[in-house]
Amino acid sequence: MTSIAQCLFCKIIRGEIPSLKLIETSLSYSFLDINPLARGHALVIPKYHAEKLHELPDEYLADALPVAKKIAIAQGSENYNLLQNNGSIAHQFVGHVHFHVIPKPSDSDEEGLGVIWPHKTPSEEELVAVQTELIARL
Repeated sequence: MTSIAQCLFCKIIRGEIPSLKLIETSLSYSFLDINPLARGHALVIPKYHAEKLHELPDEYLADALPVAKKIAIAQGSENYNLLQNNGSIAHQFVGHVHFHVIPKPSDSDEEGLGVIWPHKTPSEEELVAVQTELIARL
């Protein structure tokens, strides 16, 4: 677990590390990614330190998504990805909840996020079993 004192994104929020800020609210901070996948690739981070989405209070989540939406509109790309990873094996590299807003230029397969989706084909019975299990937990 990353401590608040050592968290890269907490340091950016506190102004200890410079960033190219886009939008700041009382609950969220957004800036350009310094290793972008495409022109305008941005990050939206809650000002609350939580490593994973399920640890984040709802009011921070409710604030972050409209910020991401505004950035996606400003990027001007008809196609884009909104990416949020949880845990190192899910490709999360900074231990602080964050959303990538990554434009996908329509004239380029080279820019933006490339995704391989290794889907499964479960039976209807398997899907119903998963549905039943999740509903019981909700």
